[in-house]
Amino acid sequence: MGNRGAVLVTRPVGQAKALCDALAARGFTAFAQPLLELQPLSSLSPEAQASIDNLDDYRHIIFISGNAVHFGLPKIQARWPQLPAAVQVYAIGERTAAMLRNCGVEALCASPAMTSEALLSLPPLQAVAGEKILIVKGEGGRQRLREDLSRRGGAVAELACYRRLCPTLAPGELADKLSTWAIERIVISSGEGLCNLLTLLSPAETINLCTVPVIVPSRRVARMAEEAGFSTVYTAENATDAAMLKMVEYSSSTLESNQ
Repeated sequence: MGNRGAVLVTRPVGQAKALCDALAARGFTAFAQPLLELQPLSSLSPEAQASIDNLDDYRHIIFISGNAVHFGLPKIQARWPQLPAAVQVYAIGERTAAMLRNCGVEALCASPAMTSEALLSLPPLQAVAGEKILIVKGEGGRQRLREDLSRRGGAVAELACYRRLCPTLAPGELADKLSTWAIERIVISSGEGLCNLLTLLSPAETINLCTVPVIVPSRRVARMAEEAGFSTVYTAENATDAAMLKMVEYSSSTLESNQ
């Protein structure tokens, strides 16, 4: 098959191996450099703990990511080994739904697009006036779900169970890695990962990198990359390994056909 070039995979620690292995199997040289660190919260806020204690008052529970399942579901199941029967559970995408199923929880999911916008289009979330909704998530992040569901009349609470951090790298370290590894494509898993990439590069290093094609998981992140100056942006169907791999291969075939 030959060497099809070096690809940087930027998923958090422990989440990059499957994609790196799949890339290697297709002739790419894959390197992993996390652009997002995940840290569980040592304790929940009083409001978050109260939402767990009173979970039977809720009609909807939304897990916004696999990380929300990993960090949040154990805290919920410690109080509710079986979720209240009247609660409808939602997942932002099929991977998140699969993680919930593996824990004995069935969920509606937004697929193939793994976005807040897709989730908001699900029929049960259209008429939520007077209904209590819990969003399981990390600290901070986008407020689109909360804002839209609140506008629809829902009583929305958030269960923040982990925080996202920018990795600690020495000045110039990331740029040196990209140069040493001769990176030809970068797989960006989220908007926050893209922001951290820009944080870890100097302005001059960013300018040098902007000609490297980037693969992103959504049109929203694509716009962010374009606004940051990246000249070649490929938008995958979603953030799954399969979708990212497909777009890496597409970007490679496009480059080869233009040579």
